[in-house]
Order: sequence, then C-alpha cells, then structure tokens
Amino acid sequence: MKKIILPFFMCFALASFGQGFLHRNGQNIVDGNDKNVVLRGLGLGGWMIQEGYMIQSGAFAGPQYKIKQKITDLIGAANTEEFYKAYKANGITKRDIDSLAAWGFNSIRLPMHYNLYTPAIENEKDGQITWLEEGFTMTDNLLNWCAANKMYLILDLHGAPGGQGHDANISDYDPSKPSLWESAANQDKMIALWKKLAQRYKNNPWIGGYDIINEPNWNFTGANLNGCDETSNVPLKALLTSITKAIREVDSNHLIFIEGNCWGNNYNGMFPLWDENMALSFHKYWNGNNQASIQTMLDYRTKHNVPLWMGESGENSNVWFKEAISLVEKNNIGWAFWPMKKIENIAGVTSVTKTPEYEEILTYWKNGGTKPTEEFAKKALMQIADNYKMENLTVKPDVIDAMFRQVQTNDTKPYKNHKIPGTIFATEYDLGTNGFAYSDKEVANYEGTKFTPWNKGNQMRNDGVDIVKCSDQITNGYQVSYIEDGEWLQFTVEVKNETIFEVAIRYSNEKAGGKLYLEQDEKKISETIALPVSGGETIWKTVFLKNVILKKGSSKIRVHFERGNFNLNYLEFKKSN
Repeated sequence: MKKIILPFFMCFALASFGQGFLHRNGQNIVDGNDKNVVLRGLGLGGWMIQEGYMIQSGAFAGPQYKIKQKITDLIGAANTEEFYKAYKANGITKRDIDSLAAWGFNSIRLPMHYNLYTPAIENEKDGQITWLEEGFTMTDNLLNWCAANKMYLILDLHGAPGGQGHDANISDYDPSKPSLWESAANQDKMIALWKKLAQRYKNNPWIGGYDIINEPNWNFTGANLNGCDETSNVPLKALLTSITKAIREVDSNHLIFIEGNCWGNNYNGMFPLWDENMALSFHKYWNGNNQASIQTMLDYRTKHNVPLWMGESGENSNVWFKEAISLVEKNNIGWAFWPMKKIENIAGVTSVTKTPEYEEILTYWKNGGTKPTEEFAKKALMQIADNYKMENLTVKPDVIDAMFRQVQTNDTKPYKNHKIPGTIFATEYDLGTNGFAYSDKEVANYEGTKFTPWNKGNQMRNDGVDIVKCSDQITNGYQVSYIEDGEWLQFTVEVKNETIFEVAIRYSNEKAGGKLYLEQDEKKISETIALPVSGGETIWKTVFLKNVILKKGSSKIRVHFERGNFNLNYLEFKKSN
C-alpha cells in the first residue's frame, strides 16, 4: 500500500508545485522545469531587525529594543522614528539587489521582524490580530526587485512574536515579556502571520520558500538554555506543524524550510516530516569544512529523502568562505551567507563607514560621561543612515571573488592594475586564496565559540594577511603587519619594457631581523635584503634593492618574507640609473 501511495503523492506534488515554483523533488531543490537549483544567496541582516554587533553596540545594546531605547534617550521619540525611516529606506534598495545579482547571487534571504507586519500582543485589543502595512510594502518592493533580476526571495521570520530564543540579540527577545514558547497568543499571532504571508504571495514564483523560524534556541526539557541537549523538541515540532497546516490552507505552491533547535541544528524529535514540499535548513559557523562537519545533515537527507539548504553562514575569512561553499556545492547544497551590510565590516560583500561622530555616540553609550546634544546625536545618526545607501558603501571585491570565482579556480587575479615603473602598496596584492595569491599562517577561524583572528588588524581585506591602518606620509591608508617568517605576497604587474629597476622598500620595525627578496614568475630576481631597525612601529624607513631586472609584459612578482617581525607599506619600482 505504501509503495502505491507514495508515487501518487509525488505525482500530485509535482503537478501542484511544478508550475514555475521552486520545490522539492526527492532530495533536490528544483525549479518549475524540475531542473536542479543550487541557491547562492545572501541574508539581508540588519534591515528589518537590528542586531547590536552589526552596528557596534553589541556590548551594551544587543537586541533591537535596547538599541531603539538608547537612540530614543538621545534624540527623542519623533527623531528616532525619523532615523528609522531613513535607515530602512536606505538599508535595501533596488540598487542593492541589482548589485547582488551582478555579483553572482541568485537568491535573497529576508530576515523579518514580526512587528513590521503586526503589533505586539500587548498592543492588540481583546486578543485580536491586526496588520501593519509597512512590512508587507517593504517585502513587496524587495520581491519586485528580485523578480526583475530573476532572483528567488526566501522569507525568514528572524524575530518571531515574543522572541524564539534565549539568545536575545538574534530575535529581539525581551525577557520581561512572554516569549514565543510561553504565550499561546504569540504562537497564534505567528501562525496567523505566516498564513497572511502565504495568502499574499501564493501565486508568485519568485518567492523561493518560507523559512518558518530562524534559529530557535530554547530549553523545553533540557538543561542547556539554548536547546542544544533537547531530545524531543515537542513544542517546536508542534508549532512548525501548525504553521505548515495554516500555510497549506492557502498555498500549496511554495517550499517550506524548517530549522532545528540550538540555533537551527538540533533536529532531535523532528522526524518523520509532515509535508511533501519541505527542506531542512542548517546553519554553519566557525568549524572545519570537511565532510564530517555536515555528515549529520547528509544522513538526514538520505534517510528522510529531503533536500538540504545551508540557510546561514559567514563571519569568517575568505579562505573559510571558499572552503565552505566548495563543500556544500559539492554535495548539492545551496547556501545563504550573512550579512550584506555591517559597520566597518571586512567579512561581508560590503561595509558601512563609521563616522567619528557615531564613534562618539558609541563611546557615550558604553562609558557614560557628557551626553551628546540632541542636535549633534541626530545629525550623527542620520549620517550613519545615509551611509547605508549602496552608493556610500565600500564594496569588498576580495569577499565576492572568494565566494564565486575562487570556488571555481586557484588562478589569481589582479587586485589593481599595477604598472611598472610605479608604486605598489603591500595591501593591494592579488585576489586569490592562501598559497596562490599570498601565504599566511593563520587564515580562518575553525575554533567554534573561541574566536581566532585571521586578519589581526581587521582592516581592508578578509584574507589571512594581517592589515592595519597606516600613518606613513605616502599611503593608501593601510599596511601589512604581523609578518611571520616564510610568508609572502604576490602582485600581478605590467612592465612596459624589460628594464633594470631599483626597488624602494618602505617598512617600519622595532627590532632587527626582517629580511625579504623578490621573485618573478617563481624565479628569484633580487638579493635578500635585511631591514635595519627603523626606530619604531610608526617610524618609516626606506631600503633599496639594486639591479632588479623585470621582464616585459604581464608577470607575477612575489615579495618573500624570509624573516618577519616588521611592517610593510609599499614597494616603489624606479628605472635604475
């Protein structure tokens, strides 16, 4: 009987889901033509729901309600509303989505805060559920921009009514109020919200699916506050089942993504699954990128005949990004990295510039002291909101390169067009991975909750190379520091004519011992030069490599650090007399 029913059910599913909608076909996510789809996405974290670490307030204001209170205390309620209006208007625009599509992304994960769609339960009357137009309008606009670029939009309830986890920064959970798990009214509101969303978008094929609840982390019966030792997860499964039922009452087209407890990865008690058009999402951070790291999820896929999606990952180095994406794509698993915009961010595709005025506000919030005036604070905050516009961001080509091109090849690519004679700044080495564009001894964080920096200066680029700000008179703003023995940097250069050059090496150090030499196309072309003590980390000196012959045309120059413990600003190639 089972053998008869399942084929019929699958035929029904394909007939229902196959009209241009992303859907499940066995263990694969496929499009309306049953063609396998590998989702390559980005999460728009910080737009609809703020997390303190993204705006550098995490140490004293992590959840959004605390951030908003801090701002209100500074500039008043009316000015705060004006700030948030600008922040949301600038946070994601059509230009952002056009850019993501041009860079190679084919999908967007939208982290939603419920309170943009419906009021908190304490603001409702007599248990009613009412609706707010703001969130739906923001979603409609985003969906139109995605559709114009043929990108899938996956809706992710990041902040559920009441908050779905003890990790309050993620979901805007306020412990003074009933959580999602402690309030039937919050659960009813969540079910109604998903039904409302499904009703609205049921016929739109560019909705890629519904990610019902982001990273639940709650202890139902276990001792671990974040639900990592739960063995049954009964309340979680019950809520997910109820939401699925509500969605299916109005929408039989769209794929539903579910997440386990313990920030999405504890699936104990979640099987058997209860819907034919479903996929499992898992989140992956700060661990190794070998088959063992995802084997549990692969086993679920095989045993339960269900697709997988790495719904959130990131906050690591370019080396880690390439490894993680290569791993999941090799196993036919799509992905969504995190996030798009963050203040002073090296590990994302863009970075929001922090102003000195905003730094002054952060210092006040952290340490107290003289309160900034309302006029000063409002101006500073509105400038930050303006900095979120796509045209004001710093785009990170090294991160984009790692996520797309480097996954396909170890070939390097020029970071900048270096013409010789001329000056080459040390931080403008080639795009590419460790061992090909550069060699560094610490390149990623594989340590779980223990943070291990790959770029000790946390500046400019997201590779293993350690970069800090530079105060030399001639500078691009940054220098390579924390140089260790045996490391190297590679630069693709264009030489007009074969010439003998004198190369000025601009460096600083506190101790003697540093040594370097040059290679061209893997052949040594200079002597090894020692770097005498300059007098301090910020005192710059110049030494010269003589009689360096460079061949005509394009070639790759490597600067080998035979001995480290110095800082490097630039190399200047001049024709020798």
